Amino acid sequence: MRLTKNFSLSEFDCNDGTEMPSELLTNVLELAENLQVLRDFVGVPIKINSAYRSLRYNAIIGGSKSSQHLFAKAADVVIESKSPEQVANIIKALILEGKMKQGGIGVYNTFTHYDIRGHKARW
Repeated sequence: MRLTKNFSLSEFDCNDGTEMPSELLTNVLELAENLQVLRDFVGVPIKINSAYRSLRYNAIIGGSKSSQHLFAKAADVVIESKSPEQVANIIKALILEGKMKQGGIGVYNTFTHYDIRGHKARW
């Protein structure tokens, strides 16, 4: 199922093979629409390393018990031509311009976390 021009629902399923629950579809659609803004801006593909996480999978990987991934509101992304810090800076600029939803942005060694929690969180 296609969510946006460049993102399909399967890209947001849990890495343990668990499909995202249908009751979270509204959340993942909003997340995908925000990521589409980023995709359109950078003009190159975005790889989603992790999006929705089941409770079981989140516990196995040591994720936060209140992780936005549990609600299909977060994605860990990689843009091949950009560093995680560069991706974070682009997202911050798009948020300031009102083009992406305010939320959490985390910079890691190999990816950038973005979520649509609705208020500013940075790490």
